[in-house]
Amino acid sequence: MEELLCTKLLDFIRIVTRLREPGGCPWDQKQTPRSFKTYLIEEVYELVDAIEEDKPEEVRGELGDLLFQLLFINNLYQEQGHFTLAEVIDGISAKMIRRHPHVFGDARVDSLQELKDQWYAIKATERQAVDRQGHQLQSLPKGLPALRRAHRVQERAAKLGFSPAEAPAQLNAMGSSLARLRQAAARQDQGGEKEALGELLLQAADFGRQQGFSAEEALQARTNGFIDRFVGLEHLLEQRGLKLRNLAPESLRELWEEVKSD
Repeated sequence: MEELLCTKLLDFIRIVTRLREPGGCPWDQKQTPRSFKTYLIEEVYELVDAIEEDKPEEVRGELGDLLFQLLFINNLYQEQGHFTLAEVIDGISAKMIRRHPHVFGDARVDSLQELKDQWYAIKATERQAVDRQGHQLQSLPKGLPALRRAHRVQERAAKLGFSPAEAPAQLNAMGSSLARLRQAAARQDQGGEKEALGELLLQAADFGRQQGFSAEEALQARTNGFIDRFVGLEHLLEQRGLKLRNLAPESLRELWEEVKSD
């Protein structure tokens, strides 16, 4: 089984490499790490969608697409002499062994909290070893979805001893931010609106974290609900021979509520 897997992986690596060689694909040949990164991000989200929808066959296909993306990006850097796939594998293998001393070493953990504490302690040591600049809150990717990044930043801040307001106080703070947003909107102060809305979203992300769920996932769920409801509205309008653009605001609100109640 392992021999077959190695053979298939080597065959696939040759396929990916061939795309950039003379006589390969012109589109692939013109790619750079910067031009290709967008496709990588899209592929990751497609995989996440397949997982969320619990479709194993689609997950299998998306994993294949993602594997191609990773090998392709590795080849772009390998061509420039920065590193090889073997070095990538050596690096991640050493990291996994180093970060799991309770599996590959003699360390012992008796709870999930001890496991998390050990993980963060090892990561902190790694940052010091490579002399990484900047605070650990700054090391999170800026390209993360904003609500997810806010969640992770506040999660790390809490591990450093920062104690945010408890849920009731946080709700009061969110109410204050909402009031400031209303005031800025009344003044038509776009800068004030943006600041107040950002503060409200940051507080909402931390409220979700304290309650044990992700604001990112909560928003995704509500967005999916909105899409389903909007599609239902279009079906209702079609049945009644109506056009969305021609509806008066009050009629639209009534139909929107009707779809919601179905």
